[in-house]
Amino acid sequence: MKAIIAAAIALGLTACATGRLSDTERLALYQQHAGAPVNQIRYLDPMGWDRIDDQHVVLQMRPNESWLLRLSGPCLQWTSGSPFIGLSSFSGMTLSRFDKVVAPGSSQLSCLIQEIRPLDVKALRAAEKSLREKPGTQASGM
Repeated sequence: MKAIIAAAIALGLTACATGRLSDTERLALYQQHAGAPVNQIRYLDPMGWDRIDDQHVVLQMRPNESWLLRLSGPCLQWTSGSPFIGLSSFSGMTLSRFDKVVAPGSSQLSCLIQEIRPLDVKALRAAEKSLREKPGTQASGM
């Protein structure tokens, strides 16, 4: 039986809209600091998540453990205005390719997870800090 894990994690809107990196720039930054794809990860009470673009999300499990997820479709469009996502896992203890990300709302969008990649959080933070220190650039944080 499919276990629905209601990981309704509030989105922290900490960065202002002006001066942010574009979705394309953010995705490139995250991909530069992502390792090889893995088949599954242990899934217990994530700390938070961050939308990169309509098909990519970062799932933060612990302060120094984050994962870049690539989704099968544009589940993270903000036309519904939902600051929450749900994760649907077949096993309940792990999250793997072909589990789903669910964006609640009137149309209840869901997309398969196509790829899971570990992030080098320390290197990513250092790169973001470097970008913030450049004049005229402000990177959003995790």
